[in-house]
Amino acid sequence: MRLERTSLARRLAGYVEAVQLPSQPLVEGRLLRMVGLTLEAEGLRAAIGSRCLVINDGSYQPVQVEAEVMGFSNGKIYLMPVGSLAGIAPGARVVPMPDTGRLPMGMSMLGRVLDGAGNALDGKGRMKAEDWVPMDGPIINPLNREPIHEPLDVGIRCINGLLTVGRGQRLGLFAGTGVGKSVLLGMMTRFTEAEIIVVGLIGERGREVKEFIQEILGEEGLKRSVVVASPADEAPLMRLRAAMYCTRIAEYFRDKGKNVLLLMDSLTRFAQAQREIALAIGEPPATKGYPPSVFARLPKLVERAGNAEAGGGSITAFYTVLSEGDDQQDPIADSARGVLDGHFVLSRRLAEEGHYPAIDIEASISRVMPQVVSPEHLRNAQRFKQLWSRYQQSRDLISVGAYVAGGDPETDMAIAKQPLMVAYLRQGLRESESLEQASANLAAVLQAGKG
Repeated sequence: MRLERTSLARRLAGYVEAVQLPSQPLVEGRLLRMVGLTLEAEGLRAAIGSRCLVINDGSYQPVQVEAEVMGFSNGKIYLMPVGSLAGIAPGARVVPMPDTGRLPMGMSMLGRVLDGAGNALDGKGRMKAEDWVPMDGPIINPLNREPIHEPLDVGIRCINGLLTVGRGQRLGLFAGTGVGKSVLLGMMTRFTEAEIIVVGLIGERGREVKEFIQEILGEEGLKRSVVVASPADEAPLMRLRAAMYCTRIAEYFRDKGKNVLLLMDSLTRFAQAQREIALAIGEPPATKGYPPSVFARLPKLVERAGNAEAGGGSITAFYTVLSEGDDQQDPIADSARGVLDGHFVLSRRLAEEGHYPAIDIEASISRVMPQVVSPEHLRNAQRFKQLWSRYQQSRDLISVGAYVAGGDPETDMAIAKQPLMVAYLRQGLRESESLEQASANLAAVLQAGKG
């Protein structure tokens, strides 16, 4: 029996050796045509995700453009350029790059502004790399992750008191344009108790990038931050890389045992970049013009944040989600709600009333709050929301004088506490309030007028 097993093992080993193909050399190809943003090449031998150089030669102006292999069909390879294609002509050489794409990392990144490829944008010269890591980080077994059991103080009263964040939580900021998302992110960068802050500005206007760094983030905030910026005028592949790069930076520091705050503005621009790429290589649209690959990419990006294994660091992530026309049923917003651990909805009505931060506490939720606050704090938060909701339900009757005092004790109490509740929810741009203060002030609002 032992001889038979040994013989079988040898035959299996020989079979495995026989079917293993030797590593294939990289073979360059020629550019056939360009359709939209997609390059088609023939003769090229390269795997999905490989980086290539598209090079003009001969009588043409010498130009080199980096591109990435996105798909293949019937002997043709489809590539997406990283930069501008100005000057590229038919028949250009497409040369695979042997490097698989490792990115520079290190503590010297703090205080720097980088693009999606790790190049400096701040004019301070090249970054001194301590490590070189692949774009894709290690996958953590979900059963080995440290559970979320510690609160994170973000310095914003209404969040600390009513929507408490847990260290390692992933949340979305849902809103339309112009309701204070960037300002709220800036407050978090200044006030949050985190050792490292990673900011991803994905698909934003170029003007807003500089304004966010200089005015919202500030000099003090930048000292403990890494900013990865890819403005709206860059190629969709670069925007996609920037989102993955800032996530990889957060993973790097988390693996060093640091508590990281990741702010990405915005998740919607990441999805739109993937949509541009997918449609360009021929993927059919599904929900409101978004191909299926977009909805597969979102959880892959978001799931990389969170706590490490027991005793390790953490990534607490905030992703802004743009709701087109303030539509909360937008497909990206709806998909994001399903993969995040909570969402804060910013209300245009509150913003128009000068109520900042314009967080709609009725439509917002933190799914881990019951695990990170005391039972008394949780009861006070629920009671506050009940009174706030009761007032909003009767708001029209109250404003026209149709409500008669004494008709409903709950409504009477909501009306009496309305000025205190509004004052609790509002906060100045430069004001900060700790988690303990927010909890104590919440109890004081509910106790006011009793006894």
